[in-house]
Amino acid sequence: MDGGAGGGGAARLRVALLGVFELARGDTELPVPGARLQALVVRLALAGGHAVETSGLIDAIWAEDPPAGPAHALQALVSRLRRALGSAGDVAQFAGGYRLAVDAAGVDALRFEQLAAQGRDRLRAGDPHAAAAVLGEAVALWGDRPGAEPTAVAAVAPAVATRLAHASIEAVADLADAELARGRADAAAARLAALLAEQPVHERAAALLMDALAAQGRQADALALYERIRERLADVLGTDPGAALRERHLRLLRAERPAPAPAPDAAQVRKSNLPAPLTSFIGRDDDLARVDTLLASGRLVTVLGPGGAGKTRLAVEAARRPGTSTATASG
Repeated sequence: MDGGAGGGGAARLRVALLGVFELARGDTELPVPGARLQALVVRLALAGGHAVETSGLIDAIWAEDPPAGPAHALQALVSRLRRALGSAGDVAQFAGGYRLAVDAAGVDALRFEQLAAQGRDRLRAGDPHAAAAVLGEAVALWGDRPGAEPTAVAAVAPAVATRLAHASIEAVADLADAELARGRADAAAARLAALLAEQPVHERAAALLMDALAAQGRQADALALYERIRERLADVLGTDPGAALRERHLRLLRAERPAPAPAPDAAQVRKSNLPAPLTSFIGRDDDLARVDTLLASGRLVTVLGPGGAGKTRLAVEAARRPGTSTATASG
C-alpha cells in the first residue's frame, strides 16, 4: 500500500514501536509532537491498516480521563496528525472509526510477529536453516532489548506490549534452537546465556543452553547450570524444574557414569566346587600333560599311586584346567 488515498505515489509510511518511537515516510522522519498525538499513531499503527473504532481510540489516548467532548477532541487530534503527515488521505475516516495508511510490513511490531510465527513454523517443520534466517530477522528488530515491553505500546495497549515482550523471548529461544540444529552450538550458547541473564527462570532457555553446553563437551557446566536454575526456581517461584530440565539432567548424569564392565565370555566362566589352592603347584607338568592326553579320549581318568604321592593335588590341578572333564585320585 502506498502512502494512502491522498498520497499518490508517495513513499510508504513506517512506524517504529519496538524501540524509540518513530514515524517516517520512506527515509524521512515525520515529527509527532505530544504524547496524545503519538498515542493516536501507535493505536492506529497496531491495527496494520485496518480501521479502529472511535471508542477504542478514545480509550487508548485518554484512558480513564476522557475529555468532556471525546469525539470532537479525537477529530481535532486526527486533524493535527494529518497536518503532520502532509496528507489528509493518510488518515482516512470510516463509519465509526479511522484508519492509518500503513500495512503490517511498515510497522516493526507487526512485522516481528509475522516473522516470529513463520520462523517457528519452519523450525517445527524440520527446516532449521530457513527458520534461522527468518528468526534472525525477527530478533534483529528488537536490537538489544528482547524481553522488554515496548514503551510506546505499553502506554496505549499494555496487553499488546506484554504479548510482544513474551513473543520476543520465545523468538530468541527459537533462534537458538535452530542454531543448535544447524550445529552452531557456540552461537546458541552465547545467545541463550544472554537471554538467561535477563530472564533467569526461563526454563526453555535453560534447557536449550544445557543442550548447547553438552554439544560443546561441557557436561560439567551443563550440570552446574541445572543446579543454578533449580535454586532460582525454588527461590523465585517456589517450584521445582519442569520435565524438560529434569530429563536433560538425568541424561547428563547417565552419560557421566562409567560404562559397566563387559560380562565375561560364557566359555570363560566355569562354576567349580574345587578347593582353592593354598600353595603353588610346580614340577608336575609331565603328569598334568599325561592326564590331559587321557582326558582327551575319555571323560574319566583315575590317578593311582602310593599314599603321599600327591595324587589328590594332581587330580585337583588337572580338573582346574580349561576343557577338563573329570580326574579322580585312588590308592
